[in-house]
Amino acid sequence: MLTSTLNTNEVKNSAGTEVEFGKLDNEGRKTIWAQKPESPSLIHRITINHSETGKSMKQRRRSVLRVDKTVISGVDSITPITVSAYIVLDAPVGAMSSIAEATNVLAELGSLAFTAGTNVFLYDGSGNGCSALLDGLSV
Repeated sequence: MLTSTLNTNEVKNSAGTEVEFGKLDNEGRKTIWAQKPESPSLIHRITINHSETGKSMKQRRRSVLRVDKTVISGVDSITPITVSAYIVLDAPVGAMSSIAEATNVLAELGSLAFTAGTNVFLYDGSGNGCSALLDGLSV
């Protein structure tokens, strides 16, 4: 469970520098954190949201971990733009006896995205999976 303040190595940017967030809102199965300090026109948020569908053996839980950051466009230096990234875990919780396989797929996703075949976490986006995603953003 995450705390009200994310400030002890929970969140780092691409330079590996800690970014501090404080809990902004908690409504039902959705929690939102805002960067400290945050400009009202340039929001930087982390959201975790859970929803469930189905019943019994067909019950599924969809959990989303999302980061949204609004910055000023590097093209015209005026227009606010938002960049978002999120991870979705969609698991058949009604038919699972443990979280082992959900943990496995999250570990595989994280290692693919943020390593280059080593145990070194690459914050700079040079991990194999991050590079594959960012290749579509090259200008």
